[in-house]
Amino acid sequence: MHALAQPSALTANAAIGTALNILNKWSCTEKEKMAILGVGRSTLHKYQASAEGARLTPDLLERISYLLNIHALLRTIFENPDNIYGFVRMPNRSAFFGGKAPMDIMSSGLMTALYEVYKHLDAIRSGEFA
Repeated sequence: MHALAQPSALTANAAIGTALNILNKWSCTEKEKMAILGVGRSTLHKYQASAEGARLTPDLLERISYLLNIHALLRTIFENPDNIYGFVRMPNRSAFFGGKAPMDIMSSGLMTALYEVYKHLDAIRSGEFA
């Protein structure tokens, strides 16, 4: 059995930079960024200063993957940039969100929270409105 290959430094820089850009556009606090990415304060500050030489752990890579896919779904569902970037802050009355904003769920720090938000948005995209 082979371990997953470590992404190249260029790929790691791009992935972290893109993730931080999305989190900034979502107006995430430092605490929310740390929870969503699953990193500590010093690591977040290091990535914000420069992602150069960053190491993408399997956990961080999976979190960034969910983040990028959530962003892609929002861009598919909405055309208006205010909705693309504002939806995560809007309280949602669907059964899954229960009146909470998607950010409230994603910033719990749980990987499953990112997965569930992704899954719910994918259902919205496909017209299932779970």
